[in-house]
Amino acid sequence: MLSSFSASSVRGRGAARLAAAALVSGLAAVSALTAAGTAAADELPLSRGGATATIGELKTSGAAVIHENGEDKQVPAGLFEMSVDNGGTLQTYCVDLHNPTQMDAKYQETPWSGTSLNGNPDAGRIRWILQNSYPQVNDLAALAAKAGASGLTEQDAAAGTQVAIWRYSDGADVDAVDPQAEKLADYLQRNARTLAEPEASLTLDPPAVSGHAGELLGPVTVHTNADSVTVTPPADATSGVLVVDKDGKEITSAADGGELFFDVPEDTADGSAALTVQASTTVPVGRAFASETRSQTQILAGSSESTVSATATANWAKTGAIPALSAEKNCAEGGVDITAANEGDEAFTFQLMGVEHTIAAGASQTVTIPLQEDQAYDFTIKGPNGYEKRFKGVLDCRTQSSVGAETAQTLNEPSPATAGGTSTATTDLADTGASSATPVIAGIAIALVVAGGAAVLFVRKKRTPTQD
Repeated sequence: MLSSFSASSVRGRGAARLAAAALVSGLAAVSALTAAGTAAADELPLSRGGATATIGELKTSGAAVIHENGEDKQVPAGLFEMSVDNGGTLQTYCVDLHNPTQMDAKYQETPWSGTSLNGNPDAGRIRWILQNSYPQVNDLAALAAKAGASGLTEQDAAAGTQVAIWRYSDGADVDAVDPQAEKLADYLQRNARTLAEPEASLTLDPPAVSGHAGELLGPVTVHTNADSVTVTPPADATSGVLVVDKDGKEITSAADGGELFFDVPEDTADGSAALTVQASTTVPVGRAFASETRSQTQILAGSSESTVSATATANWAKTGAIPALSAEKNCAEGGVDITAANEGDEAFTFQLMGVEHTIAAGASQTVTIPLQEDQAYDFTIKGPNGYEKRFKGVLDCRTQSSVGAETAQTLNEPSPATAGGTSTATTDLADTGASSATPVIAGIAIALVVAGGAAVLFVRKKRTPTQD
């Protein structure tokens, strides 16, 4: 073990997740009130694109023992399998030891900056472990020879790899039960070197643009490791809005670095549209996967040829402020970054957390909304001409330090997530996480509306009693 690791330095999450889950429905109700009388807001995920997948069972695993607070707790350790939307399979390890896995949770490819890997100086070592162990190295005899672990099985290899990852992702004092798996874990921990974060499988930058009808709105740049992506134009063909290149030629495919534009006819009524790009590729090893249902964060160990996608939106008008809004988790600052760009001919003014912000014509500004760990949020931002965007999710940026005996149940989930095991409703889904009851901070429920030059901020606070 590395004695320099101290799990107690990592902030707990435990029962705080219960309060965060309870806030989701309340926040939605507040947003609905603020948006009354207007069209429903487009609900935008914070993902910039990539693979979306549903977690399945723990496919290949062994046992591990967590040593903490003078107690030993045995948990499963190994590889999960995920099913990718529209085709493909992923294999992942956990980088969030004490948080349970939720059955059939939906995951999205996520940059490290939006997960607990943000700010972890050893995140790059985890990627090295992934690239130099099972399943990337499937010659078990060769791997065993390097680690001095004779007779290494797939189960041993998966357990040993997971244990080594937990030592770096969670600062955990954890051992593999099987001696050969433990030898592999020690070998991987001892030899790990820092590697850079892998690039995303597919993103669009920026994810939102704006401008005047009659102009080319963009560019939106494609970033991908695929040979090419297919481009799906806005669904409303009657609008006349096309996806084109910089020369105005309609396009249906693009490569890495390609630039896409929305071609909006001059006589088009004020409005908005979206384009989607999709590709089939292998997702890079080391990409993080996060869930908005507080299911434990995963990191990619292997990928089949899988479907990846990304969406960009455009907003246009003839005159006035023309905002383009996007959002992204910022774990370094403990909040959500909302970026507002304004390609109109008038300023776009709004209030955020009691501070007024003015985006001049042709300018862009990013505002960080501070949130509590595990806090659910639901922001609806309105602009001129019926334009509005809704951003919702849960801030999930930290791992937990203690293992408790209580059960943590995520509200509105079909079954409880049990510490160190599975619930009766999830007998086929092994749980590599262990939860504990810790002081609960429900946080601040915020609904934000920006209409033209005016803004209304609704704030609701709730605190539950500390659980002993």
